[in-house]
Amino acid sequence: MAKVYVFLANGFEDVEALIPIDVLRRGGVEVITVSTTEEPIVTSAHGVGICADRAFEVCDFSDADLLMLPGGMPGASNLYDHEGVCKAVCEQFAAGKKVAAICAAPAVVLAPLGILDGKKATCYPGFESALENATYTGDLVTVDGNVTTGEGPAAAFPYAYELLAQLVDKKTSDQIADGMRFKHLMER
Repeated sequence: MAKVYVFLANGFEDVEALIPIDVLRRGGVEVITVSTTEEPIVTSAHGVGICADRAFEVCDFSDADLLMLPGGMPGASNLYDHEGVCKAVCEQFAAGKKVAAICAAPAVVLAPLGILDGKKATCYPGFESALENATYTGDLVTVDGNVTTGEGPAAAFPYAYELLAQLVDKKTSDQIADGMRFKHLMER
């Protein structure tokens, strides 16, 4: 079973964290939410308190198949300001393992860490100037090697289904998307 750690910092964008968590868990992926604060309850950009599964300090990310960073502001900035998160993401990427970020997180976290250098990536419109060493696609979801980026809140579903396809398989991802009525929505 694939294992994903989702970093939650105060100010994270609600749907960019919760939709992928939900989709991945429906697809049989073990998803562990990680508080980057000193408290188990992390407050979203819209004031929703989420109780994380674990505190950052007790996690060992060496068994991660994917490290995921939701966007939102100031959530993405808070992730970048967390030394441990930056170190874990850089180690994951250097090991050739999967890293994913959505909305502001590709520009605010991945780009300054050099993870997007020479890669294609997307992010929330208005943040693309931070992708100076990457090729900005403007797509809902962009995959380049072991890095997956998503554009913003509306991209949370296609981003989640892409991650599920990578971690499990496309058939499972399509079945979950169909069961959640996403395919029906996109056919309208």
